[in-house]
Amino acid sequence: MKPIKFRREKTKAVVGEIQDYFCEEPDQDIGSIPAEMLMRFFTERMGAYFYNRSLYDIQELLRARMDSVRDDVFTLDQPTKHLR
Repeated sequence: MKPIKFRREKTKAVVGEIQDYFCEEPDQDIGSIPAEMLMRFFTERMGAYFYNRSLYDIQELLRARMDSVRDDVFTLDQPTKHLR
Protein backbone atom coordinates (compact mmCIF):
# COMPACT_ATOMS: atom_id res chain seq x y z
CA MET A 1 0.00 0.00 0.00
CA LYS A 2 1.31 3.41 -0.96
CA PRO A 3 1.73 5.86 1.89
CA ILE A 4 -0.95 8.53 1.99
CA LYS A 5 0.39 11.80 0.67
CA PHE A 6 -1.44 15.10 0.38
CA ARG A 7 -0.60 18.12 -1.67
CA ARG A 8 0.82 21.04 0.28
CA GLU A 9 -2.47 22.98 0.30
CA LYS A 10 -4.38 19.94 1.59
CA THR A 11 -1.74 19.36 4.28
CA LYS A 12 -2.09 22.99 5.37
CA ALA A 13 -5.87 22.58 5.52
CA VAL A 14 -5.64 19.45 7.68
CA VAL A 15 -3.02 20.99 9.98
CA GLY A 16 -5.20 24.10 10.33
CA GLU A 17 -8.19 21.97 11.28
CA ILE A 18 -6.15 20.15 13.94
CA GLN A 19 -4.73 23.42 15.28
CA ASP A 20 -8.21 24.89 15.46
CA TYR A 21 -9.48 21.86 17.30
CA PHE A 22 -6.76 21.96 19.95
CA CYS A 23 -7.19 25.72 20.28
CA GLU A 24 -10.91 25.19 20.95
CA GLU A 25 -10.39 22.09 23.12
CA PRO A 26 -7.21 22.71 25.18
CA ASP A 27 -7.69 19.70 27.50
CA GLN A 28 -4.52 17.60 27.12
CA ASP A 29 -5.63 14.72 29.36
CA ILE A 30 -7.42 12.47 26.93
CA GLY A 31 -9.85 10.10 28.60
CA SER A 32 -12.52 8.12 26.80
CA ILE A 33 -14.84 11.08 26.27
CA PRO A 34 -12.15 13.42 24.85
CA ALA A 35 -10.81 10.52 22.78
CA GLU A 36 -14.29 9.97 21.35
CA MET A 37 -14.53 13.69 20.62
CA LEU A 38 -11.20 13.52 18.78
CA MET A 39 -12.41 10.49 16.86
CA ARG A 40 -15.63 12.33 15.96
CA PHE A 41 -13.58 15.35 14.92
CA PHE A 42 -11.47 13.27 12.54
CA THR A 43 -14.52 11.44 11.26
CA GLU A 44 -16.58 14.56 10.61
CA ARG A 45 -13.93 17.05 9.55
CA MET A 46 -11.00 14.99 8.30
CA GLY A 47 -12.82 11.99 6.86
CA ALA A 48 -13.56 13.77 3.59
CA TYR A 49 -9.85 14.46 3.03
CA PHE A 50 -9.01 10.76 3.36
CA TYR A 51 -12.09 9.68 1.40
CA ASN A 52 -11.30 12.08 -1.46
CA ARG A 53 -7.65 11.01 -1.48
CA SER A 54 -8.77 7.41 -1.88
CA LEU A 55 -11.07 8.40 -4.75
CA TYR A 56 -8.17 10.13 -6.51
CA ASP A 57 -6.00 7.04 -6.00
CA ILE A 58 -8.74 4.79 -7.38
CA GLN A 59 -9.22 7.06 -10.40
CA GLU A 60 -5.48 6.91 -11.10
CA LEU A 61 -5.48 3.12 -10.79
CA LEU A 62 -8.52 2.76 -13.07
CA ARG A 63 -7.03 5.14 -15.63
CA ALA A 64 -3.82 3.08 -15.75
CA ARG A 65 -5.73 -0.20 -16.00
CA MET A 66 -8.00 1.13 -18.76
CA ASP A 67 -4.95 2.32 -20.71
CA SER A 68 -3.54 -1.20 -20.40
CA VAL A 69 -6.84 -2.78 -21.53
CA ARG A 70 -7.05 -0.36 -24.48
CA ASP A 71 -3.50 -1.33 -25.52
CA ASP A 72 -4.38 -5.02 -25.22
CA VAL A 73 -7.46 -4.55 -27.41
CA PHE A 74 -5.42 -2.84 -30.13
CA THR A 75 -3.05 -5.83 -30.23
CA LEU A 76 -6.03 -7.94 -31.33
CA ASP A 77 -6.50 -5.83 -34.45
CA GLN A 78 -6.32 -8.00 -37.59
CA PRO A 79 -4.62 -6.76 -40.76
CA THR A 80 -6.92 -5.96 -43.69
CA LYS A 81 -6.39 -5.06 -47.33
CA HIS A 82 -8.25 -1.76 -46.99
CA LEU A 83 -6.78 1.29 -45.32
CA ARG A 84 -8.60 2.79 -42.39
